[in-house]
Amino acid sequence: MADSGGALDAFRAEARAWLEENYPKSLREDRRAGERAMVGGFKPEGDHLLWKQRMAEKGWGTPTWPKKYGAGGLSPAEARVLQQEMERIGAYNPMVGMGLSMFGPTLLEYGTEEQKQRHIPPIVRGEIRWCQGYSEPGAGSDLASLQTKCEDAGDHWKINGQKIWTSGAQYADWCFCLVRTDTSKKHEGISFVLINMHQPGVETRPIRLIAGSSPFCETFFTDARAEKDDMVGPLNGGWTIGKRLLQHERSGQGGGRMTGGASISDLAKKYVGLDDEGRLADLDLRSRVVANQMNAKAHALTIVRAIEESKGNVNPSATTSVMKNSGTWIGQERAELALEIMGHQGLGWEGEAFDKDELEAVRNWLSGKAWTIFGGSQEIQSNIVSKRILGLPDTTQAV
Repeated sequence: MADSGGALDAFRAEARAWLEENYPKSLREDRRAGERAMVGGFKPEGDHLLWKQRMAEKGWGTPTWPKKYGAGGLSPAEARVLQQEMERIGAYNPMVGMGLSMFGPTLLEYGTEEQKQRHIPPIVRGEIRWCQGYSEPGAGSDLASLQTKCEDAGDHWKINGQKIWTSGAQYADWCFCLVRTDTSKKHEGISFVLINMHQPGVETRPIRLIAGSSPFCETFFTDARAEKDDMVGPLNGGWTIGKRLLQHERSGQGGGRMTGGASISDLAKKYVGLDDEGRLADLDLRSRVVANQMNAKAHALTIVRAIEESKGNVNPSATTSVMKNSGTWIGQERAELALEIMGHQGLGWEGEAFDKDELEAVRNWLSGKAWTIFGGSQEIQSNIVSKRILGLPDTTQAV
């Protein structure tokens, strides 16, 4: 479908009608139900499962991926219209996770057709969970120093080593992993392999964080097995693929996950109240809420522009480092504002004196502090920007 105004208007009408008919009414009554449903080891049931099944059949959970894999096959303009219509009725995308946001786009670019046929459709249908095997206890910011070893065992690859901060590993079915296949070289000795998490050689140990959740794990590989056709790209060619995947990850971290969510202005109206002219009663707070919203809108528009500009660019871009920092700063500021707006109701940890949203606000504020660290710390992103965008002298090795 063309992106002309008339065609987009027709698609908007189609999307609106389909959503009105298929998005369960019970989920519209709580616009944060989807947000809560997408965390941890949640397994959809009831209307959440029904919504997931409908979106899987339509392919709109992955709207712009190729239709031949069961995805939507929409143009970027149509996908934006779909997102707008979903936001209009408070609908959420049930196809979430690293398979959708990070691994899938990377495999579509670098995988063989057989690998795409095997792995993309289950991601489109939301059937498989993926986790990321990148950081190690001795290889965080300097990721290329990783030591998890992958050896040729004849008919398969044998993997031994440890990964850290493996998000969702305790729930994952598969792991996309950077491994060392040549110890004589640093960046050129790394490969990109896919590891089935349901095997005896894989152990995960959840790490409990200050916010009370355990989204990360230590992951241990002991003679774990990967099939020969589970290597993506050439042997020792994983660094380029790994960097491209980080581009998708940082774009996601700088996107809706930190800058989306409940409206901060609606929150302020509820807890602070309005003056006689219908404005927030606190003038200073009003200014800061508006500034945060303006920054979030500018950030979102810049992401759209960056995506358009990246089309046809086969090399990983440093632009996502800018967006990652921008998005996390905006999100952290919003979390601070939310607690300030709630006042003493924003200080609760448990108990009947606090409702679900108030308790979640405290935990979101605490967990949000990590966003400027993981996925490439704020300092690492700033170094990437200074070196690769501004052309300043290299002062550190960054991925």
